[in-house]
Amino acid sequence: MDNIIGAYLGAAICMGLAALGGAFGIGLMMSKLFDSVARQPEILDKVRPLVFIGIAFIETVALYGLVISILLATK
Repeated sequence: MDNIIGAYLGAAICMGLAALGGAFGIGLMMSKLFDSVARQPEILDKVRPLVFIGIAFIETVALYGLVISILLATK
């Protein structure tokens, strides 16, 4: 019984930290994007594709956390 509780607790902590890290990463990246566009508005077209690639990488880490938490919860 203790192993099941530990697995559920580990899954919850894993998903919580993955979501927190993803939210912090995207928030920091968007903050820097807004700062750079406010200084040089003409750079938006060059930076936009890089932002979408960065969002994809950050969300991938959060999805890995989801997969690991599902694996922990189903064991």
